[in-house]
Amino acid sequence: MRSVEHQLALVTDAAVTPEPVRIAIADALGLMCAEEVQATRALPGFPQAAIDGYAVRAVDVGGEKGLGAPVPDPDAPAPVEPVERSLPVVGEVAAGSQQPLRLQPKQAVRVHTGAPLPTLADAVLPLEWTDRGRRRVTAQRVVRSGDFVRRTGDDIQPGDVAVTAGSILGPAQIGLLAAVGRSKVLVYPRPRLSVISVGRELVDIDREPGLGQIYDVNSYALAAAGREAGAEVHRVGIAVGEPRRLKEIVEGQIQRSEVIVISGAVGGQGSEMFRSVLEDLGEIDTARVAMHPGSVQGFGLLGEERIPVFLLPSNPVSALVTFEVLVRPLIRMSLGKRNTARRVVRARALNHIASREGRRGYIRARLMRDSETFDYLVEGIGAATGAPAHLLAGLAEANALIRVPEEATEIRPGDIVDVMFLAQGS
Repeated sequence: MRSVEHQLALVTDAAVTPEPVRIAIADALGLMCAEEVQATRALPGFPQAAIDGYAVRAVDVGGEKGLGAPVPDPDAPAPVEPVERSLPVVGEVAAGSQQPLRLQPKQAVRVHTGAPLPTLADAVLPLEWTDRGRRRVTAQRVVRSGDFVRRTGDDIQPGDVAVTAGSILGPAQIGLLAAVGRSKVLVYPRPRLSVISVGRELVDIDREPGLGQIYDVNSYALAAAGREAGAEVHRVGIAVGEPRRLKEIVEGQIQRSEVIVISGAVGGQGSEMFRSVLEDLGEIDTARVAMHPGSVQGFGLLGEERIPVFLLPSNPVSALVTFEVLVRPLIRMSLGKRNTARRVVRARALNHIASREGRRGYIRARLMRDSETFDYLVEGIGAATGAPAHLLAGLAEANALIRVPEEATEIRPGDIVDVMFLAQGS
């Protein structure tokens, strides 16, 4: 029986990163940048007010020279003996103004956050430090040169690297791309995942199942798991027919995919025929992996491009757990994610949990936190409490999987265990 680590190593060795494509930055969230983006202009591009107030010369309100001095807190209390200097207000500048304004000595101009600073002004006097006068303003505190001013190039200078190649584009990186004027960026796209279900007993959910028939659960569940992992998913649905037709279906998906997942292709007479079709297209290895559920599974590389193909059990719980343990890390690796596995926390078990000796258990569970100690607590559900392991409702209630070591046959209340947190996007 093959270990989970051995099977996972075979899978990750086959990880394929799609060729880079240039897309709109609005569609690039979560993708890995494939180029180094340099700024071609300063950010900000002009001196601007960092706060609502009055543009002044610092010396006119008793301030000091020294551009770049630490910026004080505008909400700090005023001195016991405030400094009062009155200046005429000779204009007002809003954010976005394109009318240049020149400040004369001993004058003030009302400015709004983001407004271009008038010529000769070297500081902004916050509203909170004044009497908010419209024709004349009285300064109640001093400012130094550079206070509450965003200087040209404070954020980025021309030639600076805004986003590095290999970085994952989050909201901040996309905002920075917009700030330097980039509408498109070169990225590694989401890997294309095709999901196929196999089984003559299957019918799609828009049909009424007859005697001996069941709904195709897996193509929907696995497609959703693929999207949650970050893939671009094509749900093929149910593949039925003679070997030639099945081969055509798989060949078509090889041409359009970086990863293929086929459920129901291990176990049973029908699956043997399907595997013989796949063997004509490449290398497929069916093995027992030391895990439960989902021990019997297959993996191989098909077509000239050697596309990774997974053969998963027909049982929905087994298929989803196998996807979580083996398929999801491959997708995350293709996306360039640093952490391909789910977050694992240590938690105290609340109930008795049985596991199979010699196999690593992935037990459906509910992860919680103690309201007083903030320690993690975990409660096994479904098969852990004696219910059959194949029931899907138990997995739907779970937000975690307890990872039980191969040598353990039980977890007792109070034991500390490893728990994979199944929060979306983790």
